[in-house]
Amino acid sequence: MRPYARYFPRMPWHHATGELSLDKPRILGIVNVTPDSFSDGGRLRSLDDALRHVDQMVNEGADVIDVGGESTRPQGAIPVNADEELHRVMPVIEAVRRVHPALPVSIDTVKSEVARAALDAGVSIVNDVSAFRLDPAMGALCAERGAGVVLMHSRGGVSDMATFTHATYGDDVAGDVVRELSARVAEAVGAGVSRDCIVLDPGIGFSKRGEHSLALLAALGRVASLGFPVLVGVSRKRFIGELTGVSTPSARVAGTVGANVAALERGARLFRVHDVKPNRDALDVAWAIMASAA
Repeated sequence: MRPYARYFPRMPWHHATGELSLDKPRILGIVNVTPDSFSDGGRLRSLDDALRHVDQMVNEGADVIDVGGESTRPQGAIPVNADEELHRVMPVIEAVRRVHPALPVSIDTVKSEVARAALDAGVSIVNDVSAFRLDPAMGALCAERGAGVVLMHSRGGVSDMATFTHATYGDDVAGDVVRELSARVAEAVGAGVSRDCIVLDPGIGFSKRGEHSLALLAALGRVASLGFPVLVGVSRKRFIGELTGVSTPSARVAGTVGANVAALERGARLFRVHDVKPNRDALDVAWAIMASAA
């Protein structure tokens, strides 16, 4: 088998409003409408700010817009109730659906109440950083609506899942993550979610120290071997700052690009990023090189 042949082709990712082909790297552009996200909290202060940001990401090559209204930052994340989360995300979702009707939108939430309202408004994908752990009703809802789902590996709750509180692993970090993700897949499928709607996210930086994230990225092919498309969210993460000495999250663009290209080579096909243009260019070039070798 030639070097990358095992990664071609990929079946499309089915979601509530259609499907997303995975015949090339796909980018989810991050829209955080929170006051306290680790990198860009409070930056989008109005609906106009959010729409300008979405327009820029679309022009730079984003394939999906991922809207989130509850921070899981590493220090002091404060859970919000469903009403507050809906107040933050729904105006943005409705505006994006109006201005970009063909663009798939993802809702980043752990609450079925929020996911239901977002799906009613035309959202395509539910990105649950708890992989349905924190709200047992999420699986049946996503199954009923035919939503695309992202099941992310994490431990703990909203307030501590991005800390080191639960960062305890044996000698095989990837093995631990694969086992725990497999259990979440079984839960989702048991609730009726179609397998072709599922994407897996290894949860880089969530309940993982820097060495755990590096080991998991190095062994990402083991996550891909579960048979589902893989999404990675390394954008501006703490481990990149530890490696590069860059303390300001927004300045970690080059490190993010490097990690994403390495993840692409190891089987990831979806990339959740803050900075679309540099990642789009790098992933497209790396993909062309890989495709030439396949």
